[in-house]
Amino acid sequence: MGVWRTLLGTSVGLLLGGPMGVLAGGASAEAATVRAASPERRQVAFTIAAIALAAKMARADGNASAAEFATFERLFRVPDGERANAARFYRLAQGSTAGFEAYASQAADLLGPGSPVLEDLLEALLLIAVTDGVHPAELDYLRVVAERLGFDAAAYARIRARYIAPGADDPYVVLGVTPGAGPEELRAAYRALVKTYHPDRHHAEGTPPEFLRVAEARMAAINAAYAAVTARGARTA
Repeated sequence: MGVWRTLLGTSVGLLLGGPMGVLAGGASAEAATVRAASPERRQVAFTIAAIALAAKMARADGNASAAEFATFERLFRVPDGERANAARFYRLAQGSTAGFEAYASQAADLLGPGSPVLEDLLEALLLIAVTDGVHPAELDYLRVVAERLGFDAAAYARIRARYIAPGADDPYVVLGVTPGAGPEELRAAYRALVKTYHPDRHHAEGTPPEFLRVAEARMAAINAAYAAVTARGARTA
């Protein structure tokens, strides 16, 4: 069963509880902590958190653009038959009285602070934010969300650098090495990242199989960073 069909099931709210459960029409938070352990349940939690946080981020700069929602649909590969339902959840999340911090904190509780699946979620938000130019209010929003999801400042800087380049040392930040690292250290860092971000690991953690484009974007950023630093090394050799 696909995540969209599961998301529309009558028990989703009871499954998750908290602000996510309220958004999905649900009930007690106690049910969530017991029943959200299976991969399917974790995928539902991920999807609702992504909808809620993406929708609320779209309003952070005062301009909830159609382009941002289009990016959300592209990242999630929303089937044509489910686009109306995805848009309905998105609008509900924008109008929810719960603050975005509550959704981020519940996602961390359900999926594990700093987990690979939450890194997928954070990267999706970054990809949506850069769709129509990143506003300072969106950067503030993303920083707080990253903290609530369990990423410290260094981890968030590494993740953000894949999509928002602050300076010339960016490729090194993406790879997690210091400028001037030698070829062996660079190769080891690159291979470790490729192994860490294999899609199978993230699916096991709870990333829905429909949600593949963020993994593609991440590997493109990592490959580009590795190419950039090796090219620099070749020029200085």
